[in-house]
Amino acid sequence: MPTVLVVDDEASIRTLVEYNFSRSGFDVETVEDGRVAYEKLKQGASKYDLVVLDLMLPGMDGLEVCRRLRQEGVKIPIILLTARDEEVDLVLGLELGADDYVTKPFSPRELVARARAVLRRTESREEDAPPAAGGKVLRAGNIVLDVARHEVRVRGQLVEFTPKEFELLQYFMENPEHVLSRDQLLDRVWGYSAATDTRIVDVHVSHLREKIEDDSKNPKYIRTVRGIGYKFTEGTSGS
Repeated sequence: MPTVLVVDDEASIRTLVEYNFSRSGFDVETVEDGRVAYEKLKQGASKYDLVVLDLMLPGMDGLEVCRRLRQEGVKIPIILLTARDEEVDLVLGLELGADDYVTKPFSPRELVARARAVLRRTESREEDAPPAAGGKVLRAGNIVLDVARHEVRVRGQLVEFTPKEFELLQYFMENPEHVLSRDQLLDRVWGYSAATDTRIVDVHVSHLREKIEDDSKNPKYIRTVRGIGYKFTEGTSGS
């Protein structure tokens, strides 16, 4: 039975989330203070399978909790809870390594579905992880992606990617010259079988372009196919 740590300073949110996760077969622990949550995870992350983390918290805000955990190598999946007016913080949270987000007010069913999708992806990555030696290496232009080492080099330089950025780039490189819709990317990379907010795809594509393109405003690798999605190519510059 998976265990989720819910971190939110609003008692009504904690109660709602705890109830819906519990009736869906999860063990649930709740915390209202960011610093308390950080200490729990720093000392015993292995006790939990997932963190549901609000951005605005007393003690330590959600972004700082996320930042510190990732800096210390804690890889537990994190879903952010964010208000609609916290778009900038949301983007930063995804850059820091959060796995997903849900916008308040949210459907408890959607949150549980997102949690299950994140856990499925995590389990799949662990089961499919190749051995350290002799793993798959993908190459395109000046990009070299080493699946086993979880490393990406761009123009010979090692570049840091969040786990989700790495997965998305790997999927692009494994499907060159294919037009990939946002819904398809949500399904294959995020694990969502139903259409949902596709902004998360666009945010991650924007981050990838900043890291792999010579000119992120005139990309040659990840090109926009208007009205559909994206295509990974080594062709001429596009948009």
